[in-house]
Amino acid sequence: MAIPLLEYSPSSQNQRVASYEVGSDEQARIFSTENLLSPGDIGNLIEAAYRQIYFHAFATDREPALESQLRSGQITVRDFIRGLLLSNTYRNSFYNLNSNYRFVEHTVQKVLGRDVYNDREKIAWSIVIATKGLKGFIDDLLNSEEYLNAFGYDTVPYQRRRVLPGRAEGELPFNIKSPRYNEYHRAQLGFPQVIWQTSVRTYTPQDKQAKAGDPSSFMNMARSISPSGNVPQRISALNIDFERAVPYRNK
Repeated sequence: MAIPLLEYSPSSQNQRVASYEVGSDEQARIFSTENLLSPGDIGNLIEAAYRQIYFHAFATDREPALESQLRSGQITVRDFIRGLLLSNTYRNSFYNLNSNYRFVEHTVQKVLGRDVYNDREKIAWSIVIATKGLKGFIDDLLNSEEYLNAFGYDTVPYQRRRVLPGRAEGELPFNIKSPRYNEYHRAQLGFPQVIWQTSVRTYTPQDKQAKAGDPSSFMNMARSISPSGNVPQRISALNIDFERAVPYRNK
């Protein structure tokens, strides 16, 4: 018998507050199959899904079978997200390199588009992983009322309410404030590394940089030549033997 999800109280977060927002470049772009205007839009949607789940997808990380099924309409966007979450790439990059608590934090951010409310929510979903496994945890998240109300079956999850009107800076993106590896694995991989620099780097604005043909560009070359001339001899005319200095022919 599966243990029911532990109850937890939601905390105050931006996405829980209804507000009228004016669209801007800082707002998250919504990718959905409901508003596809051209065949190329489905490719942009797929790339957005990879960025949301993987942060970045290399050629070896892609799922050609899932992409083909989504392009042909055999599966929904929600099914495509589920396939990415259950892929070997996500398992090896996040599940195997983090504790259950850290993995819950990562997955809630990617799937529900928000931070975890508190430690009690981490514990609640960690119990689901321990009892139902990774597949059961992913299914419960995608079947949750919160996910269906926020994204439904046709929309790629995104970070909700990251930028608020009236604030100079919004919340940090998840991929910046939540590194892929936890502290233990970061230490094993040898980062962060402290690099000491012995020279001070300077920056010259582009408008102040020397143009082509500027004499200052050849200054270092001229200094590297270091020409040296013949030093004149300091000999008094009284000490010169002119008779011996004049060449003559021997008979």
